[in-house]
Amino acid sequence: MKLQKSVLLLFIIFSVSAFAQTKWKFDKAHSNIKFSVTHMVISDVVGKFDQWEGTVVSDGDNFEGAKVNFTVDIASIDTDEPKRDDHLKSDDFFNAEKYPKMTFKGKSFKKVEDKKYKLVGDLTIRDVTKEVTLDVKYNGMITDPWGNTRAGFKINGTINRFDFNLKWNKMIETGGLVAGEDVEILCNVEIIKEK
Repeated sequence: MKLQKSVLLLFIIFSVSAFAQTKWKFDKAHSNIKFSVTHMVISDVVGKFDQWEGTVVSDGDNFEGAKVNFTVDIASIDTDEPKRDDHLKSDDFFNAEKYPKMTFKGKSFKKVEDKKYKLVGDLTIRDVTKEVTLDVKYNGMITDPWGNTRAGFKINGTINRFDFNLKWNKMIETGGLVAGEDVEILCNVEIIKEK
């Protein structure tokens, strides 16, 4: 009898926990994944990925501890210059043919201040996986005119491209790299609560 009660109690706890989880879908029309890299020391080139998928699962409307995952289609890279995009897809950089996806698998999402969070996860580019930490600003939550609950975030961070075998490395005569070593990640995200 005690065993049956214990099993029933565990089932109830599991059911309540599963019920409390909230799934969010991305509003891609109002979201983007961008990056910025220094060019010849004096300027920046900004690019984006046009094709990506992601999921967010939170504990109700509380994003503390939310699970965040992304998959990006490397072939969708767009820097407004087709020749540069082709070079970035080549083995000098991403090798989109052999490694068509970049993934981010969230490990923790912790509040550090009122509207500021730290998102930690494993980023995989090519055949390299490394833990990265991204800064997240929570922009708030609203109910739109159609009754949908929406939340917005701004995400940024910096990675070293050499850590992920994006090692094309051409120097300019005055010193410095044609393409910078650090890559700034810039994302604006709007998510909608699934009904």
